[in-house]
Parts: sequence; C-alpha cells; structure tokens
Amino acid sequence: MAITRRYFLKSGGVVLASFATAPSFLTRTALAQADSGRGIDRPIIIAIFQRGAADGISMVVPFGDKHYSAVRPQIAIPDPARSGSEGAIDLDGFFGLHPSLEALKPLFDTGHLAIVHAVGSPDNTRSHFDAQDYMESGAPGNKSVSDGWLNRYLQASPSPDATPFRAVALNATLPRSLSGSAPTVAMLRVTDFGIRAQQANPEIEAMFADLYKDTFDAVKKLRSVNPQQYTPASGVQYPNSAFGQALLQIAQLVKSSVGLQVAFADVGGWDTHANQGATRGQLANRLKEFGDGISALYNDLGDRMRNVVILTMTEFGRAIRQNGSGGTDHGHASCLFVAGGPVKGGKVYGQWPGLAPEQLHEGRDLALTTDFRAVFSDILTGHMGTKDVSKVFPGFRQTAPLKII
Repeated sequence: MAITRRYFLKSGGVVLASFATAPSFLTRTALAQADSGRGIDRPIIIAIFQRGAADGISMVVPFGDKHYSAVRPQIAIPDPARSGSEGAIDLDGFFGLHPSLEALKPLFDTGHLAIVHAVGSPDNTRSHFDAQDYMESGAPGNKSVSDGWLNRYLQASPSPDATPFRAVALNATLPRSLSGSAPTVAMLRVTDFGIRAQQANPEIEAMFADLYKDTFDAVKKLRSVNPQQYTPASGVQYPNSAFGQALLQIAQLVKSSVGLQVAFADVGGWDTHANQGATRGQLANRLKEFGDGISALYNDLGDRMRNVVILTMTEFGRAIRQNGSGGTDHGHASCLFVAGGPVKGGKVYGQWPGLAPEQLHEGRDLALTTDFRAVFSDILTGHMGTKDVSKVFPGFRQTAPLKII
C-alpha cells in the first residue's frame, strides 16, 4: 500500500521536537553554505526580554541626581564615592551600574556597551500583559497589530539563502516578538531539536525524510557540531540557570554557522513589589545572573561579536518611591542595554528627565524621554540593514536618531 502524506502524519507516530511553528518552518529552503565565511559575517541581533518590569534606576543608578537617595531610604544604591564595593560602579560621574552588574563594566570601558536611560513605551499602561504586548508588537497602544516587530523585520528583509535557523527563540513557546508569517522556531534545548518516532518504523522515517528533506538537512547540520559536547571559550562560565543555558545555546547556534540572524531569550523575576533590596537581596541576585549571563555570551562569542548586537528590554520601570513593603510598584520609563562590536558604547544615551517631584511622570515615575522604537529602529537600520523601518514600526516616525550603531 502506498503511504500517503496524510496517512503518514496521522498514523506514523511522529513527533516534531521543539518546533513551535512547524508548518512554516518545514517549508524553508535548504541550508546555505554557512562555513564559507558568509555565515560568520552576517549581522545578528540577540534580543533579551526582562519580564516583570525591571527597576531602571537600580540597574543604572542616577547617583548624581540629588533627589535619588531621598525617595529610597532603604533601597537606594549608595554613591560610589562614599561606599566602595557596596556602592554603584561609576560610569561617568552621574550614572553608575548596580554593583551586581560589575561583569558589564569592562564592556562599557572598551566602548562596546551602550546604555539608554529613561526609555520605554509612550503608552501609560501599568499592566504587564499589555505593556509586554505593546513592546513586542512594536506598536504601543495598538492592539490590532497581530505580529511581532522581529517577525516584521524578517518579513521586510527576505533572505534568499535563509535557513530554518534564521530566527530562533530559546523558549518553550514562541514569543510575541517573533510571531507572524515569517518562519521562526522555538526550542528549549538545542539537543532536543529533531524528529523522533514513537514507534520504530524505517519505512515511515524514510518517508518523513523524503517529505521534509530541508528539515532533516537542518537537523543533520546541527547534530554535526555535536551540541551535547559544546565547550564555551576558555574562562567563560554561564550562570547555572535557565537564562544562562539559553544564552549558552545561542552561542552554540552562532558558532555553528547555521544561518542564525535573530535570537530571542527572556528572563523573569523583575516584579519586585516587596523586599527588593539594595546592593544585596532579591534584585541584586537577579541582576548578577543577568549581567554575568550577558558577559559570558559576549566573551564566549569573542571575535564573532564584531557583527552581533545584544539588545535588552523590559516592559516598563518601577515607581521612584519605595513602598511600605520595601519594594517598588509599577512605573513608567526604565533603561536598556545595547552591547556588541558595532555599538558606539561607553556612553549613557538619552535625556535625563530628573527626579524632582515636578519632573516625575504622573508625580510618581521616571518620565519617558526616549521611545523604545527609536532604539530598536537604530539597531535595525544601522546594524541589520533595514531600509524602511516604517514597515516594522507602523505609525512611528524617527525624528532624531540615537546613532548607537
């Protein structure tokens, strides 16, 4: 009996492992010749989402603003000049890194880490769900936009030699940022990427290989680099956490030259309503994992960072004043990091709005001076080669480019 495709998929007991968007993924073209040098030199963006609204003025401390310490009597990060190792790490005499982010200081000093402060969404929502949706769709306040900004970038920049690994999320499900008509894939572990049969059947496996040759080529390509035996660069140690392992696997994909152009990871735990802590405590622990992870990824990729940009984001910041539980409530603007070889770093970008009572958004939050789309657009045009960002960010007009790239 001839085995039809419908019968094969229904009765063969075949499972696609780690394919979040199987139908579009399985229709991709065959793998490009990645090791010719072109795979290494293509621009790559690695997006990291801090879910839960990270406190921007604890991450990048405005110790030079005289109003900072007064509104946070227990959780303010001390001035570096008076506190030594317990204080903020001085960047420019006004801003300092939280001491748990010390691993990022060398990147800043060498000019490969830029910070944008007082950045975020112009929409005033304090809902995590809505704010994350607006940031990932790239359309603040507009719920009619169905796809994500990174997927629209892929749509607007078609690649004739694109591989199934062009856009990958190291996640159990596909994030909103990558949702859309352009093929993308989500997977928790690189070692799980593949196809397995629930019951051994050589005929069925051969039929599947014939139907989805491109997929099998991709799987074979990835397996050929032996991801289970991956060893980071000398001296590099990733955090022993889901976030650290996600970044390690992104490094695997970049080094494997399988055609990666967009990678996505997220890290939660930033909703610090209670017991936030200052230089030590809940937030400090999250920041150490965050900073150490980015530093490990940067150093692991080494020379490949010449054409890689790491972008962090969070849906909004925290209220300026600490609350009665030693934490902070939902706010407005926050800060983000941009790291990589093409980055014009060693600088804190954006206009500082000030923390005086009359300068706060709605009398309680850090005011917004930079729309997050201005940063994302800068990276897409300067690094990824996007010609028309209006196709990625509908209705947005970039009036004064930041020129981070």
